Amino acid sequence: MSRYRGPRLRITRRLGSLPGLTRKEPRRAYPPGQHGQNRKKRSEYAIRLEEKQKLRMNYGITEKQMLRYVRKARRATGSTGLVLLQLLEMRLDNTVFRLAMGPTIPGARQLVNHGHVTVNGRVVDIASYQCRPGDVIGVRNREGSKKLVEANLQYPGLANTPNHLDFDKATLTGKVTGTIEREWVALQVNELLIVEFYSRQA
Repeated sequence: MSRYRGPRLRITRRLGSLPGLTRKEPRRAYPPGQHGQNRKKRSEYAIRLEEKQKLRMNYGITEKQMLRYVRKARRATGSTGLVLLQLLEMRLDNTVFRLAMGPTIPGARQLVNHGHVTVNGRVVDIASYQCRPGDVIGVRNREGSKKLVEANLQYPGLANTPNHLDFDKATLTGKVTGTIEREWVALQVNELLIVEFYSRQA
C-alpha cells in the first residue's frame, strides 16, 4: 500500500490526535462515515489494528516499511515496542519536525526530499535516514532554505523540544544528543498491542 495522501482530518477523526500528521483539529468528535456515531464493540484484532494504523499514519510510512521496522526492533536488545518507537522517532523527517524546522512530518519530509536539510554538513535528501547521537542537523546554506525553516519556526507543531535534541535558533542547527525516552514520544499509542499485531507475520 502506498503512502496515504487523502484527507488528514478524516484519519484523525477515526484514530484520534496524530501530532505528526496535521495541526488541525476535527470539528466532529465521532469517526467519519455513515455509521460513525453508532460504532459497535470492537474486536481485539480491530483494537490492535487501530494502534498500528496510528503509528503508520503519524509517521507517514508504508506497511512494507512498518514491517521492516518491526523486524529490526525484534533483533535489537531491549523492549521491542520501545525500540520500534525509537527507530521511528530517530528518522530524519521526524527529527526535523521535532526540532520545529517543519510544521508536520509530511512538511518536514518535503524539506528533506527537496534538499533543504544537512546532516553533519552534507545535504541528505533521504527522509528515512536514521539519526544517531552526535549528528548535527542543519539548513542548507541557501537563502530559500533558510527562509522556509525560519517561517516554520514561527509556528512550531509541538510546544517542547524532546530531551534528546538541542536546537540553536541563531544558527538554525540542531544536535542529536542521545536516544529519545518513552515519555517524550508525542503520540498516544500502545506499542505493545502493535508488537502483538505483528507477532504472526514479522
